[in-house]
Amino acid sequence: MRVIIFSWEYPPRTVGELADYVKELAVQLAKNKVETYVVTYHDYMTGEFEENGVKTYRVTNPVKTHISVLTWVLTLNQEVERVAANICYKVGGRLDLIDVQDWHFIPAAVTLKRAFNIPFVYSIESLEDHRSHGANSPFNMAIKSIEWLGMYEASKVLVKSEWMASEVIRIYKVPEAKIKIVKPGSDRWLKTILEAYKSLKGELMECPVS
Repeated sequence: MRVIIFSWEYPPRTVGELADYVKELAVQLAKNKVETYVVTYHDYMTGEFEENGVKTYRVTNPVKTHISVLTWVLTLNQEVERVAANICYKVGGRLDLIDVQDWHFIPAAVTLKRAFNIPFVYSIESLEDHRSHGANSPFNMAIKSIEWLGMYEASKVLVKSEWMASEVIRIYKVPEAKIKIVKPGSDRWLKTILEAYKSLKGELMECPVS
């Protein structure tokens, strides 16, 4: 199996708990013979790295001045798409899936799904309704629209608790059958993720290369 993980934070760039979680996931996947790529952001440490069996690609944003996280995210997505497409060509057109950690790189995942026939899972760290409780400004709604797009386009939605599963259903009306609960630290954590990945086997198609 060959998997790309998208995450807006990854060590040494650590903003919250997500960075260490994604690193542990990537390392454990590699140990279980999953060819694992991570595409992430760093403001200056860019390029390709090999770390603990994981191939890591760090990109920076070509646009340096932003008025909000939205403009930062949307311009950075172009670099994420470019690197992921290059990986697809590099491996001869055979990528099994993309795992998008949180909402930031959902636009890139959707573009790659459409262009290269690569399914993706949306792994939810948090929701805008919880980060900005009661906020319904255009800014918040724009982020929520990206979250909704991820829920709609993803083949599976991975959450870390029963409570988050219920919130995803309540806020975004995601079908229960599409949701998989993976509990970090549990004995079945990695096995549950691998089961979710393998359940997409029927959706796999070779991405077109020439």
